[in-house]
Amino acid sequence: MLAKRLILRRLTAGLAAVASMLLLFGCAGTSGESLSDYVNPFIGTAQKNDGAVAPFTGVPYAMTKFTPQTHQNGVCVSAYFYEDTGITGFLASHQPLVGCMGDYGYVSVMPQAGSLRTGAFERRLEMDKSAEYSKPYIYGVSLRDEQGTIGVRMSSASRAGILEFTFPEGSTPRVIVQGIELDPETDDFINDVEVRRLSLSGKIRIDASEREISGYNPDRQSHTWGPELPGFKGWFSVRFDTPFTVGGTYDGDFVSEGSTEGSGTRSGAWVEFPEGTRRVRVQVGTSFISLDQARKNIRVELKGFDVDRLAARVRKEWDGKLSKLTVENVPDSTKHIFYTAVYHAYMLPREMYEDGRYYSAFDDSVHEGKSYNDFATWDTFRSLHPLMTLLERDLTGEWVQALVQMYKEGGWLPKWPNPTYTNVMIGTHADAIISDAYVKGIRNFDVGSAYEAMLKDATVPPDDDTLHTWYDREKTRLYEARGGLTYYRSLGYVPSDKTAESVSRTIEFGVDDWAIAQVAEDLGKEDDYQMLMHQSENWKNLYNKEIGFIVPRLSDGSWAPFDVDQTFNKRWYDADGSFCEANPWNYLFGAMHDPEGMVELMGRDLFVERLDQVYDLDKYNHANEPAHHYDYLYNYVGMPWKTQEKVREDVRNAYYDAPDGMVGNDDCGQMSAWYLLSSMGIYQMAPASGKFEFGAPQLPLVKMKVGNHTLRFVAENLSEENKYVREIYVDSKLHEGTSISWDELVSAREIRYVMQSVPAE
Repeated sequence: MLAKRLILRRLTAGLAAVASMLLLFGCAGTSGESLSDYVNPFIGTAQKNDGAVAPFTGVPYAMTKFTPQTHQNGVCVSAYFYEDTGITGFLASHQPLVGCMGDYGYVSVMPQAGSLRTGAFERRLEMDKSAEYSKPYIYGVSLRDEQGTIGVRMSSASRAGILEFTFPEGSTPRVIVQGIELDPETDDFINDVEVRRLSLSGKIRIDASEREISGYNPDRQSHTWGPELPGFKGWFSVRFDTPFTVGGTYDGDFVSEGSTEGSGTRSGAWVEFPEGTRRVRVQVGTSFISLDQARKNIRVELKGFDVDRLAARVRKEWDGKLSKLTVENVPDSTKHIFYTAVYHAYMLPREMYEDGRYYSAFDDSVHEGKSYNDFATWDTFRSLHPLMTLLERDLTGEWVQALVQMYKEGGWLPKWPNPTYTNVMIGTHADAIISDAYVKGIRNFDVGSAYEAMLKDATVPPDDDTLHTWYDREKTRLYEARGGLTYYRSLGYVPSDKTAESVSRTIEFGVDDWAIAQVAEDLGKEDDYQMLMHQSENWKNLYNKEIGFIVPRLSDGSWAPFDVDQTFNKRWYDADGSFCEANPWNYLFGAMHDPEGMVELMGRDLFVERLDQVYDLDKYNHANEPAHHYDYLYNYVGMPWKTQEKVREDVRNAYYDAPDGMVGNDDCGQMSAWYLLSSMGIYQMAPASGKFEFGAPQLPLVKMKVGNHTLRFVAENLSEENKYVREIYVDSKLHEGTSISWDELVSAREIRYVMQSVPAE
């Protein structure tokens, strides 16, 4: 999301060398013994292209993911950049796979040999990049310290992990645990470290008799974007297999040797092991419920200190998920890209429950049952959730129920929970996710409460709606839901002189309204249906026929100043901030729920001309979400061959097997899910539409487990030259048209594309 760039380029010779090195050292193995070994977790970790992912270990949807930490993470800053050469700790993290949301309740563990250095910068150790390796189930690296090389191996389950440190012979081993780190030097407008330092304090305790360091971290890096949570704590239990002596505690620069208890905003502790100790194994348990629960999570999930045994179990879990979507007859490099995309798609939303209970950040209390968190709805409603309605039907219903529970506990469906309400991004796309699931027959959730919550989003403005401009990430404890809804309902659009990102809001509110309307119609709520359908057309009120663009409009009904030429060279924002992380071109065709209406309003010729210009003038931005459906719009003007061309270009140019092999922030699996769907030759244009568009397959054979059967996507005659679709057969029957219904898709056993070198007539 925030700070994405459009950097579309092929793998250079230098990157090829990096990729070869990763293969050599086991980052993405080619043995084929396990699908997990094809995953390259380093893809997307480079700062260069803002992939904003890290080489996480942990099971699919893990509550706590473990990663090496190369610098202090924060909102808009991932914990790991591939270009970094040093490590400051090994982080038990709750930061999503996204740069624009923060971590919360984290804890960091770091080995050390030699003089004591507690500060994050001072304890940083250079790593041997040639010895660094990562798989979904294990991470390893060698660190250079004063007394020699420290070897590190790490694996983790969902709520607990194991680290194994091998110290140099004759050294004095030490392990440092950082419970909270509010470094004032990392303060900025977004992270607000100084604000958090005034109200938060972590605690840490050493118990040598139990070989444990324990405590809690109340920090939420997105603290100032949502309500106060006085009861929130990230509990941790760090247990050792080797007896130790107490080192002490610290809080920033204040160090207290021999102390067993400490607190503060930068609090940590260290313990020391007998000289000559070669190996120390560490269990790290986490919980949002209690310290006892963190300890129980260790007992349940780890069953000892054996990294290899845990890694084998986690590897098996990943192989089970990866086997739901498999590719054949492609080079290993393509398998690395493909299975890494599946790995990323299975990261979030995270499990938020423990032993049949969950902490809710929406009423700051503990409940019985299950929950999930970190839904990047603005991003993931487009591709990730449609993909998961195919792969994970029951789990999709559980996610919807988690969203409904958040509504019941906090009063609104969330937009971007982290872990509570945040005013990040626009629209209320939980509506789209819920509606899409409902239309596809997924009903294992409280339908009545879900509809009530969605209708509230569409009809009830947030408190003080007209007193706020609701700019993205506005520092307010109020939850904005649909900021500007008052105007949207009364004027028929969101005015640019009253509410930020007004054009984008008007369009995206309409997408959600249309999706909710499909549920209303099925439930027999005719009045609601008519109202929602009417609102869903509000985007048309911003179309200026004189210039053929969607244009910001003032509250008095006049057009806001809009210089089309001025915006031609703007890849991100226009002059007055009427667009959300996009330029006018990326929202010109934003009404994905009404492509026929866009063609009718603009006229076919101008529609095609403008759509061509998006690509010809380099205004298309695959690195961010608003235009992810653009490739498929040509289907609606009888030019499917152009869709097929654009899909190939994006699949090839935006994804490759290298640390910078993703051209934008993966945004909790959205970029990866787009790649997977488009590589199979399908894409859902609009939520709750009940259909998928056909594009062009980019892989010769993909198998997808849909329910109790396997659906094969076969690209017959696919080659460098044969990039166009001549015919499509669904279960051996010739298929007419450029889309397929949900019912046809999920009941099919094979979709066969016959490819050729020229566009089909």
